[in-house]
Amino acid sequence: MRRDQLEHAIRTACQIIGRPEVIVVGSQSILGTYDEDQLPDAATASREVDILPIAETNEETARLADEIEGVAGEFSPYEEAHGFSIDGVDLETSALSEGWRDRLVRVQNPNTAAPGGEPVFIGWCLDKEDLCVAKLCAFRDKDREFVGALIQVNLVDREVIAERLSTVPERYSAAAARALAWLPAHPT
Repeated sequence: MRRDQLEHAIRTACQIIGRPEVIVVGSQSILGTYDEDQLPDAATASREVDILPIAETNEETARLADEIEGVAGEFSPYEEAHGFSIDGVDLETSALSEGWRDRLVRVQNPNTAAPGGEPVFIGWCLDKEDLCVAKLCAFRDKDREFVGALIQVNLVDREVIAERLSTVPERYSAAAARALAWLPAHPT
């Protein structure tokens, strides 16, 4: 995936749900920090963008996520036309470390504007280490490959990831412990 595709996904998701801003929580949120040409292939391989709508309650967030999924999700005409899908997610989807909202990376530029130039929508992308925490708590092969590739090219700080893993909500403590055991064993 490329940065311009991320920007397109932000604009589309905002238009679908009628909101001025969304949060990108999946692997493609790394494109908020780095352009695709700075990243290893494993970091841009995903063809989906995980969007967390911003709402007052998780129930409303889930409802808005369903709207996004219904219009631009996997196997949709949107995916067929653009080569990637937008997955709506809620607050239960990712293990997020304490203070993650304070570290979000803002993506807003002419590419996030609606046709005609206004309004300009905002995508808030997870900080690179917060993203790695979420990926390591999920601990699928593709998640470990993603984090490992970023560590290998020194684009994320292993120590910061370890510190933040210790601050995920209690329900993720087993996942965080597994991730902490994997982290120092991964070669640089």
